[in-house]
Amino acid sequence: MAFEFETKPKFVTFDMNGTLIKFAISDALRQVLGDRLPAELADEYLQACKAYRIDECMGDYKPFREIVANSMERASRRLGIEYREADAQAVYEIVPTWGPYPGVTEALNRLAEEVPLVIITNSDTADAARLAANLQAPFELIISAEEMGTYKPRLGAFEYMFEKLGVTPDEIVHVSASPMYDLRSAAILGIKNKVYVDRGFEQDEHWLGYERITDIADLPVLFGLPRPAAS
Repeated sequence: MAFEFETKPKFVTFDMNGTLIKFAISDALRQVLGDRLPAELADEYLQACKAYRIDECMGDYKPFREIVANSMERASRRLGIEYREADAQAVYEIVPTWGPYPGVTEALNRLAEEVPLVIITNSDTADAARLAANLQAPFELIISAEEMGTYKPRLGAFEYMFEKLGVTPDEIVHVSASPMYDLRSAAILGIKNKVYVDRGFEQDEHWLGYERITDIADLPVLFGLPRPAAS
């Protein structure tokens, strides 16, 4: 299992939150709301927040703290739960404390020896830097939604990335755990070489034409690097 490149890619670009960083926003919502989130409504509320977050990302740019707040307010109104601005701020402040999934740091450092790594993330600039630092791996560039003035899955985010990196779609490999936020848009814009890191929170959309992996240690293998021996 490996890509067959006509020419070596110039960059590997990564979604960060949910792909490399364990994006535990549902846990943060439960933690902050506590007993004010009724058990019988919890799952529906968390799903509503997720749906409203992506809906908020599709409009005009606003800071991610507003994405979090607006999604919580809309979900709360829909389900009859009390909304407090302080709750949204508390959830937002938890975001940059998250760390990587197991094996991510090792895989990234191994891959970085072969090809430059880039992050394109829906985080604000300051939080993107903090979260990337938690990965403990070398990145050539971190492109934030704040810098781009738009969020994935909007096509403009990827078009900004192409221009920023000075590449065409066939000169990169894009890696994400989200067909919804990343891989659909990448396919539409002609990124042939894509990797779906299946974290189990979205459905496999194999028709998008990506390589699917469930273990991040397999990512360097796709680039022809040998899998490390078991310790």
